Amino acid sequence: MNFNNLFNMQGMLFAVMLLGLFLRKKGMITDEGKALLTDLVIDVTLPASILKAFQIEFSMDILKSCIVIFILAIVIQIFSWAVGFVLYPGFDPKHKKVLQYATICSNAGILGNPIAEGIFGSMGLLYASVYLIPQRTFMWSLGLTYFTECPDKKTLAKKVLTHPCILAVFFGFILLITQVQLPGVVNQTIKTLANANTATCMILIGSILAGVPFKSLAGKDTLYYSFVRLILMPLLIWGGCRLAGIDSLVTNISVVLAGMPAASVTAILAEKYDSDAEFATRCVVLSTLLSVVTVPLLCIFLTAFTA
Repeated sequence: MNFNNLFNMQGMLFAVMLLGLFLRKKGMITDEGKALLTDLVIDVTLPASILKAFQIEFSMDILKSCIVIFILAIVIQIFSWAVGFVLYPGFDPKHKKVLQYATICSNAGILGNPIAEGIFGSMGLLYASVYLIPQRTFMWSLGLTYFTECPDKKTLAKKVLTHPCILAVFFGFILLITQVQLPGVVNQTIKTLANANTATCMILIGSILAGVPFKSLAGKDTLYYSFVRLILMPLLIWGGCRLAGIDSLVTNISVVLAGMPAASVTAILAEKYDSDAEFATRCVVLSTLLSVVTVPLLCIFLTAFTA
């Protein structure tokens, strides 16, 4: 793990995030603009970065690692559900819904992919893309039941299978296995869009941070959640991976993604389904800010204790 690259990348991510915050504060990014940025990331730049990650030489070792990380991600999602069930007794019911959802659904999709690519290279992004398939399934099925009734199977299947990032993973696997080369103009277009993903993601996150008064962030419940999300869960998952003898690269990627902050969609769902949207936003913002410190510390830990 290259620590010079890690700290340079963290500094770059933080700087671009501050730019997003500044643009939002100045009114250059409006509510409509933030919504458009969200759609741009989810529907365009993130799928492009996933497709780019799959454009590598195929080997059985890569396929086996993808299968391992996919199964591991399912286990981690079930474990996250159990953690959310056990660790929030006695909380205000509206807060509990938010905390449970934010425990099974991290911001790994938006924030984790560029970090995985920056730390572990193209293989990191490829494995991260596979890792996120179970999370995206859980967040629109079991996760949604914290706020409302579970959608029927047909609705759920349509929502998951037509998600742009899931489609990009499926199409990427086809390209990886068949080794089909895309036309030059198509390939260059994908790479150009993929290269815009990190900056667009961080500007979006910065614009989200701008909407919360910083004095109200560090409450007892939000600090407790941040500890669970950013420290406790990744360490427990690291221990489980070590006991199971999981490959070090797969372990490191899984642990780093498990240490991502709360998903920004947590606040959106809390607002839509009459939960505590303000509390949800504070969880998202505080955990995102703290992750600037905890992610590098987590990487240092992994370098020291993972072979």
